[in-house]
Amino acid sequence: MKNNTADMQWLLNPNKNSVSSIKQFPLDVVHDVRRFHSQIPGYKISPLKNLNNLARMFGVGGIWIKDEAERLELNSFKVLGGSFALYKFIQKKLGLDGQPLTFETLISPEIRQKLGDITFSSATDGNHGRGIAWAAGKLGHKCVIYVHSETSAPRIQAIRDYGATVKIIEGNYDNAVRQIVIDSEKNGWNVISDTSWDGYEKVPTWIMQGYTTMFLEAQEQFSAQGIIKPSHIFVQAGVGALAASVIGFYHSLFAENAPICIVVEPEKADCLYESIKINDGKPHTITGSLNTIMAGLACGEPSPIAWEILKEKADAFISCPDYIAAKGMRIYATPLKGDPFIVSGESGAVTLGALIGILTEEGLEDLKKSLNLNAQSQILLINTEGNTDPDLFRQIIWEGSNPVPKEFWSVRNK
Repeated sequence: MKNNTADMQWLLNPNKNSVSSIKQFPLDVVHDVRRFHSQIPGYKISPLKNLNNLARMFGVGGIWIKDEAERLELNSFKVLGGSFALYKFIQKKLGLDGQPLTFETLISPEIRQKLGDITFSSATDGNHGRGIAWAAGKLGHKCVIYVHSETSAPRIQAIRDYGATVKIIEGNYDNAVRQIVIDSEKNGWNVISDTSWDGYEKVPTWIMQGYTTMFLEAQEQFSAQGIIKPSHIFVQAGVGALAASVIGFYHSLFAENAPICIVVEPEKADCLYESIKINDGKPHTITGSLNTIMAGLACGEPSPIAWEILKEKADAFISCPDYIAAKGMRIYATPLKGDPFIVSGESGAVTLGALIGILTEEGLEDLKKSLNLNAQSQILLINTEGNTDPDLFRQIIWEGSNPVPKEFWSVRNK
């Protein structure tokens, strides 16, 4: 079903299959991922924050934020996937697949000598590249990152600050991905990409598995609150790796009783929404500049391995204008009395903006009803990034750029 009056566009998944299983996220692997991350110097559990008063204001049971702005020193969840992928790559290269390696072993001179000279490479809109650069640097290896020509200067500098060589590629994110593959083959670099293609699936699977540390932590945190699991998860999507990871984890844990999962994208880069709209079972590409403020979600080509999960297990897909993300940022930054203050970047906040829209906008009542959002709902959102682009952050929070059109205001004079 598609809404025609509100500004957000949405589709329920006509292919939802509760019976089929997801094989990439067995719980023993999830626990291996957590054990690896817990060894990294500076690791601590990112907070699960409760916007209790906001939930009461909009008539739901709870709005919970897994705040990845406080993940290690990187201000983003991406380091979880990148670091685990590098760990698995090194494990495999040493012929030690399945044999756990400590972090101290990975950075030891003996391992460095066995591995020889390694250069890791990737394409990014910012956070993934920064995570790879950070992890490669910690392990003592070189790193080359390609960014597209619209990537902001602060995001580029943040990658260089971790010692990576950065090259700017004309075009969009997908152009950068294609070029890094060509150049890596030519130069003997090792691609660590969060998107997949024919013949390249193992590394993106490792990255998706790496994200599960967040959800294992969240489950422990929910248990401490007396909550078995969230009833709903709103998750943002670029190529779809994070969304597939969320769904894979919760379906491994709860099978057909997994939370309702809603995938949220920018309307200028909504490749998953368009793929489910076409509904021929295949992933479809969005072309053009992908010019959205949500830089971390500006991806025109779905990851095929992520799409295989999302097309069967996601409950709904939403396509959002940029002001939805800006609104989410401002709500996080100006909390109701008693709720925690949260610093969220554009890609981190779009799910909160989308949720508030569903709970308040005329024209979205059918979606709210279809998703069974009500006073008992315990809703999980992931703040995937903090203030990763300070200039744009201030334009939105201080200057009020990307304002909400008045007809879509959720707070009105009474």
